[in-house]
Amino acid sequence: MHPFEEIDLQDCPLCQGAGCLEEEGGWCVYVQCLDCGCHTAELAYRDEAERQEMARRVARHWNLGKVIYPGPGD
Repeated sequence: MHPFEEIDLQDCPLCQGAGCLEEEGGWCVYVQCLDCGCHTAELAYRDEAERQEMARRVARHWNLGKVIYPGPGD
């Protein structure tokens, strides 16, 4: 079982698309919407225990709606 499978993600707070927990180059994690591209901030880690904690934190940010939308503004 992948260690991130136990983390629950709600639908995207902007478009209701699916969120995906991503890992970047073995140094940070973030959640990104597969439909509109909005994402959480990237949280860096140094070891496996910190990796799990940062994954839980980005999931919590995502589920609270704390996202960055890279698309056109209003």
